Amino acid sequence: MPQLPLQTESTLTERYQTTVPSVVRKALQLGKKDKIRFTVESNGSVTLSRADSIEEDPALYAFLSFLGDDIEQHPENIQALSADTMHKADNFISAVEIDLDSPLDEEE
Repeated sequence: MPQLPLQTESTLTERYQTTVPSVVRKALQLGKKDKIRFTVESNGSVTLSRADSIEEDPALYAFLSFLGDDIEQHPENIQALSADTMHKADNFISAVEIDLDSPLDEEE
């Protein structure tokens, strides 16, 4: 196994295409037709990762991104739940029975 961290380079073609270097393909266990994800961070760095085969919900992703950005920009707004709110939540879910070992229905 190569020594980590590992840096490698790839060249963009005139059509802005590139080849993923073999060490990266091996590290991410990528095969032909697999998808990769580029994540651009606020500091300008980019992370390349294997994309999950599960389709993401764009609305949920947008909402979670909005929440993440808001928390990052306004950490002073984060508050612990009050004892009263916790009590209400406990009462709300107290009658819910759950078996973590039971298989999910196809609809779930």
